[in-house]
Amino acid sequence: MPLVSTPLDSTFVARYQIGTSDSGAPITRQKTFGGVKATASSEDIYEIVVALFGLLQYPLLEVRRDDRFALTDE
Repeated sequence: MPLVSTPLDSTFVARYQIGTSDSGAPITRQKTFGGVKATASSEDIYEIVVALFGLLQYPLLEVRRDDRFALTDE
């Protein structure tokens, strides 16, 4: 049986640095934003995240996109 993969939605995760520890190691946090349409392009998502974090005092370290799919037998 063929498998059908149907896009559901996406989330993006932004990892950023909030400071450094006493030993000089970076202290990082991450924020997950859900409800992103699966049809949104990765470029658009990246540009939005960069624009949002441009308003904050913390440097953006990484942007990750996580897509969800429904898998069903046809």
